[in-house]
Amino acid sequence: MADTVSFLGLDFTPLGSEALLKAVTERAGGVGFGYLVTPNVDHVVRLAADPELMPLYRDAAMLVSDSRILETLAARSGLHLPAAPGSDLAAALLDRVIQPDEPVTVIGGDAALIDALRARYGLTDIRWHAPPMGLRRNPAAVAEAAAFVVNSPARFHFLCVGSPQQEMVARAAAAMGGGQGVGLCLGASLDFLTGKAERAPRWMQQARLEWLHRLASEPGRMWKRYLVEGPRIFAIWWQWHTARTRSEARA
Repeated sequence: MADTVSFLGLDFTPLGSEALLKAVTERAGGVGFGYLVTPNVDHVVRLAADPELMPLYRDAAMLVSDSRILETLAARSGLHLPAAPGSDLAAALLDRVIQPDEPVTVIGGDAALIDALRARYGLTDIRWHAPPMGLRRNPAAVAEAAAFVVNSPARFHFLCVGSPQQEMVARAAAAMGGGQGVGLCLGASLDFLTGKAERAPRWMQQARLEWLHRLASEPGRMWKRYLVEGPRIFAIWWQWHTARTRSEARA
């Protein structure tokens, strides 16, 4: 596996989509439970404001960048950090790796999403748990969701309750011990795959404009994330880049 790349306070594994698919599939067949986190700009901005969330990332088995914006900023700092979108990983796993009759865990979503997964991919053994709203402030519900993961033997566990809730559940499951497979903290990936939400066209993804598509699709829910909070990433990056440059100059 590639060496980690330290960027904006996180240790990323710099894998592209195909390499990530291989790494996750291999890890899923290993011993014990580990979890994958795919940080994007939203993660980094939130973490800068709330450093107490750092253990969610530190204890992950792997961090892989989900963001082409982070990829661009890393390149400006001379770092190779390819974007490997979580939605691409979820699609590849369901299309090419997961067998229709093997157990799959889903945390989050609704009955319509589960039905759509069954219909599209022919899955016959979905173990589904729908936590209550307000999960981040509900330790008992986090523990219940984590126990569901631990008690649902599967290679792949899709944790789709938003960040940082999904990482909280994954970390709690890892701490419980006794689980197996990989916890995939992939946000709205299953919504995109089942048609509940529309992903940006490929050209917008490649042009690093996926955020604009999501803003246009859900302006009432996304305006603050993309117009107020998201732009903070540039100040966060510049502060980190400047400190790194000065440290290298002193070395």
